[in-house]
Amino acid sequence: MDDQSLYKHILDNSSEVHFLLDVESGRIQYLSPAAGRRFGYTLERAQALSDLLVADLPLRLERFAAGERSRFRVRRELEVAHADGHLIPVEIESTLVLNDIGTAIALSGSVRDVSERLEWQKQQKKFASMLSHEFRTPLSTIDGAIQRLEMTGAHHDEATRKRYTKIQAAVDRLLAMLDEYLSPERMASIGRRRQPNEISPLALLENAAEQHHARRAAIRVVEDGLPQWIRCDPAGMRLVLDILLDNAIKYTDDSDEITLVGKKATEGGIELSVSDRGAGIPDDEMVKLFDRGFRGGSADGIPGSGLGLYMARAVVEVHGGTLTVENFPESGKKFRIWLPIPA
Repeated sequence: MDDQSLYKHILDNSSEVHFLLDVESGRIQYLSPAAGRRFGYTLERAQALSDLLVADLPLRLERFAAGERSRFRVRRELEVAHADGHLIPVEIESTLVLNDIGTAIALSGSVRDVSERLEWQKQQKKFASMLSHEFRTPLSTIDGAIQRLEMTGAHHDEATRKRYTKIQAAVDRLLAMLDEYLSPERMASIGRRRQPNEISPLALLENAAEQHHARRAAIRVVEDGLPQWIRCDPAGMRLVLDILLDNAIKYTDDSDEITLVGKKATEGGIELSVSDRGAGIPDDEMVKLFDRGFRGGSADGIPGSGLGLYMARAVVEVHGGTLTVENFPESGKKFRIWLPIPA
């Protein structure tokens, strides 16, 4: 067997799709048998692949001729149509084949199906998000408890206050690690910079609405007698409002209005609420709605892990508050956050 026959034998039996395309005509001259197994293509029926390969070829050749060496070997990720019409995510790596005087005469390369890799990455991100939720819930509990002890423990001795500081530093360190290693894009949007004392409750509501306006234009903020400042963990309360708004958007029509209300509560403290006019919560789901991992019947086909409301209630409770839900008489529901105002 000569060298040419040996190389063809190797390509013919490879699990990857290999090709050779003539630059002048734009026709595929060689297509390995794996194209049939992976994409249902034969050499005669590989027009979809040929169209992808030649789409940017003239500009690539022009740049290469002008001295842009990065155009010699190119890797791209895109979708290619299977012979039956459905799209498959692929990675195409192609290299220019040059003649004796350095002119490109052909394009050779390989096509790899990356469906499994992308699915693995998707599952990895989902796992990281769930793991982050699971770690953040107990850490938020500790964080909130320590902050309340710091707020109310002026009479404690110096050694006890130092222990509070060490616990808080350890929690901040762990939270910083979660920010860096688990879903960094998500956590970066929340932020972990700890405010020393106070934050405006109206600003919390307005910022939450602004963050979600791209997804739902009809978000209204109503303020009625809120104090100028409250003491809380801003990142934690932003997360609670983010979870409630995200749920309201996911479970209502695009045209429905969502209302954020902040007011002084009749029983003391303040009330922050997120209301919508979507479907109410079934009576048999009310008692389980804040359970870890619970997803109601309306959640079918909607992405989620069942951890959001569980975590939101945990964050509110470590602030000494409550998170409840009630249905409106006709349609819609209201999630109500009650927070105490320290004397």
